[in-house]
Amino acid sequence: MNINIKVYLHSKENKLLQSGSFSVLSSDFKKAPDWTAAIAAYEWIQQIKNSFAASDDFRIDQVLYNDDIDITELVKKVRQII
Repeated sequence: MNINIKVYLHSKENKLLQSGSFSVLSSDFKKAPDWTAAIAAYEWIQQIKNSFAASDDFRIDQVLYNDDIDITELVKKVRQII
């Protein structure tokens, strides 16, 4: 199954918006949709961070999936766990 994710980031004194569609396991999504989306978003944010050679001021401002479900705090928790 696919979910749509939008991330609002800050790096090098600039605001960035990235959006995309991501495949997640349907079984995981049915059990814990927000958490599954947060893990996918976190992994993608790491790719973005590496691609842009993020600066010391890199931060996650907001993360949404499927248009309006805010998972910003969950993504920040994933960062603490991984």
